[in-house]
Amino acid sequence: MNIHEYQAKALFALNGVPVPEGYFAASPLEAEFAYRRLGGPIAVVKAQVHAGGRGKGGGVKLVKSAEECFNISKNMLGMTLITPQTGPEGKLVRKLYIEAGSNIEKEFYLAMLVDRDTATIAIMFSTEGGMDIEEVAAKTPEKIVTVNVDPTTGLQGYHLRNLSFAMKLNKDQTKELHALIPKLYTMFLKYDFSLLEINPLVWTKEGKFIAIDGKMNFDENALFRHKDIAAMRDYDEEDAREVEAAKYGLNYIGLDGNIGCLVNGAGLAMATMDIIKHCGGTPANFLDVGGGATEEMVTNAFRILFSDARVKAVFVNIFGGIMRCDVIANAVVNAAKALGLKLPLVVRLEGTNVELGKEILKNSGLKIIPADNMEDGAKKAVAAAK
Repeated sequence: MNIHEYQAKALFALNGVPVPEGYFAASPLEAEFAYRRLGGPIAVVKAQVHAGGRGKGGGVKLVKSAEECFNISKNMLGMTLITPQTGPEGKLVRKLYIEAGSNIEKEFYLAMLVDRDTATIAIMFSTEGGMDIEEVAAKTPEKIVTVNVDPTTGLQGYHLRNLSFAMKLNKDQTKELHALIPKLYTMFLKYDFSLLEINPLVWTKEGKFIAIDGKMNFDENALFRHKDIAAMRDYDEEDAREVEAAKYGLNYIGLDGNIGCLVNGAGLAMATMDIIKHCGGTPANFLDVGGGATEEMVTNAFRILFSDARVKAVFVNIFGGIMRCDVIANAVVNAAKALGLKLPLVVRLEGTNVELGKEILKNSGLKIIPADNMEDGAKKAVAAAK
């Protein structure tokens, strides 16, 4: 789960991490009032969307008067912000953050994330902070240093020294960084982050590190421990299909293809998407209904698939282990009848009671396209989608 910058800044401040003064705004008038509270002379108007690269897309603007703040905010609210991370469809700007200008001397990059390969928390630091950190990582990776912290032993002094020495920080910067990172590491564990990123982390002319931006991603499996964090969720920033699927216990991730997939089991779902691509098609989603799917779950899954205007065919790929094929076949037939089947529906069944399941599909009276195996099903779904 992601949160907005203004929410991240509030968490930073609550945990002793220095941030500039700033205020949330949902209208041009609120933005103007925020500017007046800050007292000028320079403030920054920031679009609040769940995507990086806002500055390149026109989502970050400097203002030097209350009137300019009002006008910039009026233009920014309601705009579709397109950045390298939003894709061509962009993100609708509904909220703003008005922040005091900072006396910047140097921009740095700092991030913490879960490194699953080493079962550690990776801390990444660079003197090349700013909008082009992705380009730095791609072209000059030596300018980014990483240390891995074993959570069983925790953050140690040598971790901090390795970071500051590798980036050749001066004495004052080293002292400030060594005070900042433990606070961030404590936050990382406290809130069950999967990612914590500050870009840029700026060194001011007053000799202090300040978090100018903040990106926070939380482990959704741990949200039950953090009701306050869960309350920050902004469903407007998430795929409406994914939000709807979560209500029914469905593991769904929306993609941009035209073949809807309904599968039981995450591994089989991944393989299904792969074979659709292999056969020349593009999957519209990842959808795992699980081993204990009910007719209600299948019906809701179909409802979500059918609601996607991009979907031109649906491929149901079921392996009946815990889930019996006759049960899933009845669920597919009843769901298709209840919703009114208008799209080509390809069904591949294998496993427990497979023959009974196939018989149920055959006698359903629906125009269901049977498939003998995964490849056969994928080819038929691709052809139907065309």
